[in-house]
Formats: sequence, structure tokens, C-alpha cells
Amino acid sequence: MTTETLKDLYEIGEMPPLGHVPKKMYAQVIRQSRFGQPTQAFQVEVIDVPEPGPDDVLVFVMAAGVNYNNVWAGLGVPVDVIAARQKEGQPWDHHIGGSDASGIVWAVGSNVKNWKVGDEVVIHCGTWDVHAPEIAAGLDPMYHPSYRIWGYETTWGSFAQFTRVQAHQCMPKAPHLTWEEAAAPTLVGATAYRMLFGWPPHTVKEGDVVLVWGGAGGLGSMAIQLAAQVGAKPIAVVSSESKFDFCMRLGAVGCINRKNFDHWGRLPDWQDNEAMARFTAGARAFGKAIWDILGERKNPRIVFEHPGQDTVPTSIFVCDTGGMVVICAGTTGYNADVDLRYLWMRQKRLQGSHFANDEQAYAFNDLVVAGKIDPCLSKVFKFEDTGLCHQLMYENRHPDGNMAILVGAPREGLKTLKGA
Repeated sequence: MTTETLKDLYEIGEMPPLGHVPKKMYAQVIRQSRFGQPTQAFQVEVIDVPEPGPDDVLVFVMAAGVNYNNVWAGLGVPVDVIAARQKEGQPWDHHIGGSDASGIVWAVGSNVKNWKVGDEVVIHCGTWDVHAPEIAAGLDPMYHPSYRIWGYETTWGSFAQFTRVQAHQCMPKAPHLTWEEAAAPTLVGATAYRMLFGWPPHTVKEGDVVLVWGGAGGLGSMAIQLAAQVGAKPIAVVSSESKFDFCMRLGAVGCINRKNFDHWGRLPDWQDNEAMARFTAGARAFGKAIWDILGERKNPRIVFEHPGQDTVPTSIFVCDTGGMVVICAGTTGYNADVDLRYLWMRQKRLQGSHFANDEQAYAFNDLVVAGKIDPCLSKVFKFEDTGLCHQLMYENRHPDGNMAILVGAPREGLKTLKGA
């Protein structure tokens, strides 16, 4: 290969010679002037390829996973991620999203010893100051002020031909998975892993009842499988009975259609006896649906939460005495109400959780590599349809499970799934 054949820009789906880093790349870019719905916010631009630092790896992206965080990035709420980074002194006025990826190591920094050019990897989305003395001394990096979510709180995400990541974010790609399958589950899977196993003594164990909100979604589909792996009894809450079979195949012991109930939303004033009675009746009926599935009066020891505002009051109500409601998002709103009487009298725990550390992400990936986790990939999109797939997620019209976008991977991946 002569230098004359090398190019400064390659088309989507075209792979440069291994190790050749072109000057430019195609990327799906969000700018402040385009904040709004995803089909408006995402636009293809030609951008400089980022240079890896001493502790970094440059990855040629084969496929990228899709998560709700870049719906938020495109909307510019609840945080303008570009303004937030500029406030910290970063120079870039654009955002390249994408917090899941599979790809090939293309270049490594001078301090990187555990990866080499040509390695096939998946990427987890936790970044932090790898030289922070507190982390070196054993502090969970999730608690360090340098912690950021790659592809949301950082500039160089996976919706581009190349992405720059810290070396510790890279993990081995499962050989039995396609590029698009491998790209799909890491963010939601590692998040679910920390939620279910990262908060002792409330770690899921055999026989535990685990209530999983959004059981057919990306997070829920991982939570069901992880709970079932240890012999727990996951119960999925979904929006349609058409989703029941999907959840049961993953290991759910039963499913509840939330649309059979109408008590959702914020708690009424506790002094409004009539309104509180209506809520309590609805929450009790929902709790009975759990008992009916189990065939006994047993409440969830763990409630896997992420809708937030509409569901937290019920989650606290049905959680078992001494149990835990663990939450990682607020897709229905952030002002969630808690009836403190049930929290303190029944000694329940309301625990926030956010992505994962290396140990937890690697543990989840080990299960994927071992073939014990189905990535639940439901639909694959072309690179140019990045805005469209986020629009479907924004409108809650996305398919069950996880979605992925082909970047460098062959377009044949579009044919691997029915309806893709």
C-alpha cells in the first residue's frame, strides 16, 4: 500500500487500511442552533478525527448502540451538554453522541499496554481522571468529580467513523456476536448490573421478587435476564400485553400491563383524604397483581425503577419491608413523591444509581462473552438514519429491546433482523 492510495476521508462503510488514521471523518453532529426533536438535531458533518492522548485509544466504529441520553442531548434538556463542557473550558462547539459501540482499535496512546491496533472491542461509557489519587486509593470512580458519561457528557461519542475513548473503557467483543449485536447492550446492561448487584445488602439473590419497570425496553430486558441468572423472580411491567411473550422468553415469571391501572402520577396532598384513598386503592390493586402472578402474598424485595415521577409512589408502596427501590432515570419526570410513612415505618430504601464502574461493566461483559446474555437487538439502522431512530425512541415508538446503527460495519447487517 503506497502513501498515494491513502485518503484523508473515507465514505461510510469504507474501511481505511488498518492503522491509517485519516484527517477527517463523517459524524452525526448536534449543535446548539439545532436543539430540538432528534430528526432536527442530528445532522451529518465532516469533522476532524480526534487525536488519542497518552491514556486513550482511537477506535474505528463498526456499530453504535442507541440510548435515550442522546435524545436529551439533541433536545438540549435537562442539560445543554455543549454549554456545560464549554463552561469547563473545553473548546468544541459541537456534540457527537453515542454511548455504546463495537469496533476495532485503530491507534493507542503511549501509556496503553493492554490493547493493540487490530483488537476487536466493545466500549463502556464510564470515563474519569485515571490518575486521580482518590481513585488509585480505592474510591469508586462513580463518586469522583471527574466522572463523565462518554458520548453524552463528552464530545467524541460513537455516532462517527472514529471515536476517542480511555483505554479502560474497552472490553473484548464477544466473538459469537455480530458488530451490531455487540454494540447494543453495554450501557443498559452495565447500568442494570450496578442497580441489581451494586448496593449491598440489597443485591439480588435467589428467590427475590424483582419488579422491573419497562421490562420490554433496553434496561428492562437486561434486568430481567440478570435477575433470572441468579434464580430471582423478575416481574415485568409493560405497556401492552403484546410484550408479554418477549419478557417471558427472557426469564420473567409474569407480566403486568400498566394500562390496566389509572392511578399513575404524583401523590395528591396527604391531607386530601378522598384523593389519597383513590391512589391507595390503585396501588393496592397493582400490588395484588404481583401477588396473583406469584400465587402468594409476597412483595418485591427490589424494585427496578426508571420512569420516575409517574411510578415512584407506587414503587415505594409495593416494595417489601426492608426492600429497595433503585432508580437510574426519570423518563416521566423528575418530581417524584414519596409517602414517608411507608419509607420510614417499613424501613425501605430509595437508592439512586448511575451507570457502572469498570468492575461492574467488565462483569456484565463477561456474561455477554459467555453467551449468557441476549443483547435483545430488535432493529438496525443505517448511519444516515441516526436522527430517525432517536425520534422513534423520543416518541416511544421504538421496538422492544435495543437498537443499533451501522457505521463501519457492512450494510448486510440491515438484513439480519425482521423488519429492519
